Amino acid sequence: MFGNIGWGEFMILLVAALVILGPERLPGAISWVSKALRQVRDYAGGATAQLKDELGPEFDDLRKPLSELNQLRGMTPRAAITKHLLDGDDSIFTGNFDDTKSSGGSGSAPKQKPTTPLAEGDTPPIDVDAT
Repeated sequence: MFGNIGWGEFMILLVAALVILGPERLPGAISWVSKALRQVRDYAGGATAQLKDELGPEFDDLRKPLSELNQLRGMTPRAAITKHLLDGDDSIFTGNFDDTKSSGGSGSAPKQKPTTPLAEGDTPPIDVDAT
């Protein structure tokens, strides 16, 4: 419920409540708010339990699309592409290519030799076919 409020905003609210209510009424207001939030949470839990009792097995059928929507809510474009277009293989984003995964284990892609760092004054090799 208060997931978007950071510590800075919380401190501003606390200082504003202290100024508006004063130090003598602030503890009573905090206890009233905490009781009200607890009561609202109990009402919501009771309503969920009552709905679950009345609907029975259809309640799970109702919750399934809602949970799928909740999963889509947190999905980033990169996660959507990885899941739906690349079947969960995120090697295109990370650069960790494994040719046994993509080519079915045939290993048809040529293996590259490990490169050593160039010494000072050396020129890098030029691949004529690539230029």
